[in-house]
Amino acid sequence: MKKRKLDMILEQLEGFSAPDPRLEQYATPAPIASELLYSALLRGDLEGTVCDLGCGTGILAIGAALLGARSVVGVELDGSALKTAKENARLLGVDIELVRGEVASIALKNVSSVIMNPPFGAQKGSSGDRAFLRKATEMGEVVYSIHNAGSEGFIRRFVEPCKVEEVQKIAFPLKRSFKFHSRDVKVIEVELYRIFCG
Repeated sequence: MKKRKLDMILEQLEGFSAPDPRLEQYATPAPIASELLYSALLRGDLEGTVCDLGCGTGILAIGAALLGARSVVGVELDGSALKTAKENARLLGVDIELVRGEVASIALKNVSSVIMNPPFGAQKGSSGDRAFLRKATEMGEVVYSIHNAGSEGFIRRFVEPCKVEEVQKIAFPLKRSFKFHSRDVKVIEVELYRIFCG
């Protein structure tokens, strides 16, 4: 499947019906999801079991399944988001396992790759990306993760002894989701990381 076709398919997915600012529930735009997933595909990192930590409504998990991952597990705390993810997967005819739980307490084995767009920690009450990075580097041989621009020094130190092998800067269109947003779309710069732990 070509990247543009994946973009168009992922654009059809339902997003959060009632996003929670404390959980920093921002939908991952389809082109950014495709960028992350194609980076993983081209390196052979979608061939085994893939885990999407904080899967939300399922865009990364579903995309990984569409690109041929052997098995995909999505982990999410919000039951409403998981319900939407289940419906999105059903509509596209993909088989993914969805698990409700806190990222820190999930125990999954034999995960080859972790894909995620974790909360950045910008909102009071958010656990931020530390818990996600900690769990991802414990579980996966390879991690693909999206973070605020300017995070590279912190990420490199935090994930040791894992190694940051690639950092790609991406413009991320953040759509108005909450009352405190003043614009319909605000473009922020993020960084897509490939972290090798195997």
